[in-house]
Amino acid sequence: MSNAVTRREALAAGTVLLGGAAAAQRTPVHVPPPPGKKLGWALVGLGKLTIEELLPAFAKCEKSRVAALVSGVPEKAKALAARYGVPEKHIYDYDGFDRVKDDPAVDVVYVVLPNSLHAEYTVRAAKAGKHVFCEKPMAPTSKECRGMIAACREAGRRLMIAYRLHHEPHHLRAVDLAKGKDIGGVQLVVADLTQQVPPGTWRTNRAMGGGGPVPDIGIYCLNEARMLLGEEPAEVRATTFKPKDDPRFGDVEQRCLFTLSFPSGAQANCSCDYGLDDVSQFTMIGPDGSARMDNAFRYRGLKLTTTVRGIRRVTELAQIDQFAAEIDHFSLSILENKPHKTPGEEGLRDVTVIEAIYEAARSGKPVGLGHKEAAR
Repeated sequence: MSNAVTRREALAAGTVLLGGAAAAQRTPVHVPPPPGKKLGWALVGLGKLTIEELLPAFAKCEKSRVAALVSGVPEKAKALAARYGVPEKHIYDYDGFDRVKDDPAVDVVYVVLPNSLHAEYTVRAAKAGKHVFCEKPMAPTSKECRGMIAACREAGRRLMIAYRLHHEPHHLRAVDLAKGKDIGGVQLVVADLTQQVPPGTWRTNRAMGGGGPVPDIGIYCLNEARMLLGEEPAEVRATTFKPKDDPRFGDVEQRCLFTLSFPSGAQANCSCDYGLDDVSQFTMIGPDGSARMDNAFRYRGLKLTTTVRGIRRVTELAQIDQFAAEIDHFSLSILENKPHKTPGEEGLRDVTVIEAIYEAARSGKPVGLGHKEAAR
């Protein structure tokens, strides 16, 4: 006879040993209620971000589920659908995307495509009667952004841009610090995001990316400065650099340095680069202290260090799944009919500044943003 004891037998023996009275006094185990209704999401574009981050994130969502996949590669779509429990009838190719209109399982369309396709698929999704969640940058031009906003408004559908750091605890704490009195008010923000980009990707194709590193990674520095300072830049200065001997940068710049000047007198000095080692950080500085974020724009490993009147402190906060947080935020806002963070207007503001950055780099002169009131 085996000496193994099953889990059920062990539990039964424990009850006998405890006796009826003791068993009755045990604290009952709290089982959380079921999450209720989950909105169905269609993911348009099955690239690296979708496969490595977005699809796994849905397992941590309480208000969202993967309902459909859209891809130009049938084999990839079928393999991912089988892995994540999506029936094949909910797989679409790009030409047949508009059929999502007749798919009641889909409530939200998540556009995870190269930047040049954001506007097209946002408009098509809105016309199909679906809410839209779109990756940043919202689109290559402010004109396209306005068209996206108008299409969703006309269809009575919501539009949210995927600014995941607006939900991340370290960044939210940094915003609280910037608004508080500890560092005496932020007067300078320095933000840097650099990485090596391989050749032959859409990121080095200006038509597909809408530019080089500025709309792709510089937007993190730009949006962070706007978020921390709580105001819109009044003027921008910028320079770009394109090496002559690197084939990756025949179509786009390798580097952009830009300075944002704000009405309060605060400034943000930002850099983004496609040809340097990985750096992801920002520092905000006031008269009484400063705060630095390492791994600031990464998915994991963020670290916030503050120095106030000479006392240095590392702030320990939870590391969350940033994608699950923003996805569920949008679903919950729809289910509860409440406002959501980072609507289309937020994406439009960044793209308007990005256009000014490129204008300043081309002209070599500062570009004022006072005439861009329509973006606010």
